[in-house]
Amino acid sequence: MRVLGIDPGLRNMGWGVIDVAGSRLSHVANGVCHSVGDDLAGRLLSLHDQLTAMIAEYLPHVAAVEQTFVNKDGAGTLKLGQARGIAMLVPAQAGLPIGEYAPNAVKKAVVGVGHAEKQQVDHMVRLQLPGVKIAGADAADALAIAICHAHHVQSAGTLSAALARAGA
Repeated sequence: MRVLGIDPGLRNMGWGVIDVAGSRLSHVANGVCHSVGDDLAGRLLSLHDQLTAMIAEYLPHVAAVEQTFVNKDGAGTLKLGQARGIAMLVPAQAGLPIGEYAPNAVKKAVVGVGHAEKQQVDHMVRLQLPGVKIAGADAADALAIAICHAHHVQSAGTLSAALARAGA
């Protein structure tokens, strides 16, 4: 299974692609979509186009997107929400199922604690994907989101198999 992780952002949208074979994870690619344009609509279109091209190149099977957290800056949260809309729309247009994860759930899945620092997340991503060259903090977060989704899919598969055995 090929998993695309997306870390939404209006200026910088991180993305990371991993392959999952059983419990084995391997790095495929990662990067950051940088929005261009003077107005919000142009910036969103720029992110849409870059993410669409990346999906066409790497052909993921599923996507995972980090959920938006609400902070004190309402206008900033709204803009981030619009970028997150692009992060959800583009994989949906490609027909990909999409998982959504809270930031603390991603940190807990990758580091083991829900309030880990960015440096800890980056370190654990590098440990789980040996030799990876990470394009920046946003790409590291996107890879962490992909890893989180892989762990959740594996857990769900293990639970389904156990339930099937119990019912047999």
